[in-house]
Amino acid sequence: MTLANRSRSICLGLYCSIAVLALPQDAAARNATVTIAIDASKNRHAIDPLIYGVAWASKSDLQALNAPLNRMGGNAMTSYNWAVNAQNLGNDWFFESYPEHSGKAGEEADTFISTTKAAGAQPMMTVPLIGWVAKLGAGRSILPSFSVEKYGAQCATDPYDPDAGNGLEPDCSTPITGNDPHDSYVEDGPAKEQKWIKHLVKKWGKADQDGVRYYLMDNEASIWFSTHRDSHPIGPHATEYRDKVIAEAASIKAVDPDAQIVATEEWGWEAYFYSGYDQQYAAEHGYQDWPDHKKQQHGMDYIPWLLSEWKAAGHPVDVVSVHFYPQAGESGGDTSQSMQLLRNRSTRQLWDKNYTSESWIGAPVYLIPRMKSWVQKHYYAGTPVAITEYNWGAEDHINGATTQADVYGIFGREGLDLATRWTTPDASTPTFKAMQMYRNYDGNGGAFGDTSVSAKAPNPDDLSAFAALRNADGALTVMVISKVLSGDTPVQLKLAHAAQSGTAKVYRLTSANHIQQLADLPWSNGVLGDTAPAQSITLYVLPQ
Repeated sequence: MTLANRSRSICLGLYCSIAVLALPQDAAARNATVTIAIDASKNRHAIDPLIYGVAWASKSDLQALNAPLNRMGGNAMTSYNWAVNAQNLGNDWFFESYPEHSGKAGEEADTFISTTKAAGAQPMMTVPLIGWVAKLGAGRSILPSFSVEKYGAQCATDPYDPDAGNGLEPDCSTPITGNDPHDSYVEDGPAKEQKWIKHLVKKWGKADQDGVRYYLMDNEASIWFSTHRDSHPIGPHATEYRDKVIAEAASIKAVDPDAQIVATEEWGWEAYFYSGYDQQYAAEHGYQDWPDHKKQQHGMDYIPWLLSEWKAAGHPVDVVSVHFYPQAGESGGDTSQSMQLLRNRSTRQLWDKNYTSESWIGAPVYLIPRMKSWVQKHYYAGTPVAITEYNWGAEDHINGATTQADVYGIFGREGLDLATRWTTPDASTPTFKAMQMYRNYDGNGGAFGDTSVSAKAPNPDDLSAFAALRNADGALTVMVISKVLSGDTPVQLKLAHAAQSGTAKVYRLTSANHIQQLADLPWSNGVLGDTAPAQSITLYVLPQ
């Protein structure tokens, strides 16, 4: 027989039941055997299901992913005007204020909340802090921030509106300055936003009544000077964001005391240490000086300083959040061999103090332990930490899928409290199915366990493993992620303080882009043996 394998399968939709016949030893390239040590008595802690959140998901996607959180966020939400149901798209699209389809106050947000709740998830709503929200022209018409008629010729204009410029002089490098924000915005503040909160409470109930629970304090405020330079051309000082969060939190909690305030919502590495003012100033002065860091923060890094100031102000923030994107191109669509291998390694930035980011960061990130250290040292120990935007790219490729599966496993093992991916992959992609492997692997709500336990693999850049106990039935669930680009890998699960024999259910995702239920796999004497294909995600469900 010359075929590498022969199988019989019966498939219905996404899910398949497959019985695979044994392979001859020389039928396919083999990597060295990997032994995964699993101890159900060690490193036990709860996995918060809120780590499996997404953003801007439809009802069907939320249900298919069994997702617990749905975030209404992003740049445009900085300028969301609930009263007229409009937002300014900022630097993402020619700084134009756009209407939503409905003129009904709050319709876009209410529809988002309704969709989210209908799928059994919780919405996370972004509250503007910048001080300006979108306004519309006569008949709900679009308004540009950089009118060519008013401010002159510009580098580029909206292909559908030649009067809407991109705010750059014709040389395409000199920003237009001195524009009037009133061209496309109205002034905003906590008193006006409180009217929106009252509307949400009236329509959906308070947080303790299954109303809106999470309110995010704007979006990536430190780079308003770039994303929203038409209304905030100077990066906010450390004190500005500090004070705006304190004021907005007080305004929200005056209406809904149990609402959860989420901040900082910052964009990434540089913003963890420097205010918006410093990021802008340093870039314009050769990275030689950071005035806020010296004067306002007294030498403290930005987020730790904010936390210490908020602690002194009486605990206005309930969840400490950041955004994180790998900075060496991983979040794009590149699937070259070198980039795939980099993705395999770079998830270490979430946890490994000994891994130096292979990007301009050039330093260890160890993001989740770092965030926990911030709240332990500078805020209130035990405060939940969240990563509310992240993306490792290659959604339509198996490398993106194995990376996402690795990220989910890391979130659970490292004890992250909340996470929302940016955004939701298309349901046809392997990355979407990788997410289902944790939350809905069988189409009936089958999920990875709730209590993380120790699972150790020798080289997580090639093969990573995560284990958890499932409270509902006591099953031990083990996720094995083969990241290698070629060759099958024999694996042995060595089990301690767990059932020493039995029969496991097995589910697998490969580049074939189907979640397959394989033949049940027996184990005995505390050892389960199997073979993991290259670039695959395998879930073993071991009944107790």
